[in-house]
Amino acid sequence: MIDRMVAWRAMTSRDVRFDGVFFVGVTSTGIYCRPVCPVKAPHLKNCLFFDSAEAAEKAAFRPCLRCRPELAPGNAPVDSSHRIADLLIQRIEESPIDNLEGLEAIAARFNLSSRQLRRIVQKELGVSPVELRQTRRLLLAKQLLTETALPITEIAYASGFASLRRFNEVFSQQYRMPPSRLRKEAGKGTFFASETSTLLLGYRPPFDWIALLDFLRLRAIKGVESVDAQSYARTVRLGAYQGWIRVSEAKARNSLSVEFSHSLTPVLPLLLRRLKNLFDLDAHPERIAAHLQLTPCLADSLQKNPGLRVPGAFDGYEMVVRAILGQQITVKAATTVAGRFAQAFGEAIETPIAGLTHLSPVAARVASASLDEIASLGIVSARSRTLIALARACESGEVTLDTVAHPEQAIAQLLQQPGIGPWTAHYIAMRALRWPDAFPKEDVVVRSNLGGMTAREAEAASQAWRPWRSYAVMHIWKNLTPVKG
Repeated sequence: MIDRMVAWRAMTSRDVRFDGVFFVGVTSTGIYCRPVCPVKAPHLKNCLFFDSAEAAEKAAFRPCLRCRPELAPGNAPVDSSHRIADLLIQRIEESPIDNLEGLEAIAARFNLSSRQLRRIVQKELGVSPVELRQTRRLLLAKQLLTETALPITEIAYASGFASLRRFNEVFSQQYRMPPSRLRKEAGKGTFFASETSTLLLGYRPPFDWIALLDFLRLRAIKGVESVDAQSYARTVRLGAYQGWIRVSEAKARNSLSVEFSHSLTPVLPLLLRRLKNLFDLDAHPERIAAHLQLTPCLADSLQKNPGLRVPGAFDGYEMVVRAILGQQITVKAATTVAGRFAQAFGEAIETPIAGLTHLSPVAARVASASLDEIASLGIVSARSRTLIALARACESGEVTLDTVAHPEQAIAQLLQQPGIGPWTAHYIAMRALRWPDAFPKEDVVVRSNLGGMTAREAEAASQAWRPWRSYAVMHIWKNLTPVKG
């Protein structure tokens, strides 16, 4: 339940910490906005406050063309029901074709009935799953109409509609104007032949983009990823679609600018979700900092690097392979080996970006590899066996390397795999499973920087940082130094 006066004060002060936390519907105009909207604040008596954009649209409000609710960052919930609702949003965003995955199938992923899932979504977001799916697709379509010159037909399919007729019908009904009119008002009426388009992905400031790039640069896989001082680029394979992306910061707009090859347009919802996970765009930095700064040893780091994110994974399997290759060797050495691995088992691709030459290896290819093939790259036999076993487990569905509703269970499954210990499992949970409360207590640097603690002592100390232990780990790695006796 939103406190009306708190929401009103946040809106009138345009407090960016509340961006995406709630939306305001203005009864005098029939429009709903983000709390950071630059237009003159409406009278309180004309305001209705909603937990989500979906709830505002269900109440028949149209999205503001100035603040653009589709750019609001997500909520990054932590507890179980919130996490399930958030994961449902992700599943919908990742499914660009109608009926690709029914509600029963999605519910089964969480060991729930469809009735339970409906109840959770209604409670957390105030809408039904069908209404949620429609709003998400309309908001993506609106963004594509506003920011790109893609043909409207392509936008209809890219945003998840099964036909252009259905898209025009739903869009006109919901927003009281046809898509072509919105495009004209946005100044995108002319289609220019191009091989790429650019979209914005919003975040909640502060956002330490440079620190995130530094982390990814050290671990970039040669041929697959390229990281310079200002941007991150990589090759992309999503199902049958291949291409490339380049991401830079649009700081003045509290957004990241994503350039993507048009070959990826059919899987755009999935692409954008992967990028939100990679760059941790749903985080609440102010909320996280308010909790962690209660611990004196983290306070200086929070001041030095406000908005430090937990880097996610664009591809869970790729990230886990990189983590396994990094076991018991330096980050630099692991990066070198990962490059060889990508060259040997990844498919070649042509891109206009220097250094991007290969797609990341898929589990099916590695599962069929021999020990000798992998060992010839300078990878010890034990680790080669782990890579093959992991690839086979991923292919069979035994192991899931994606955001899950119950990360503790996923960690337990990972620990059953040969060659994956507690440190690796929690590191995977931090990045691939997107669990904000992961804590690799065995990490040598973490224990050293905390004053030479044992793993048990580090685990005990970490209880004060819950549920944001993954963020505490990032600060410990970056700014804490070993205490000298």
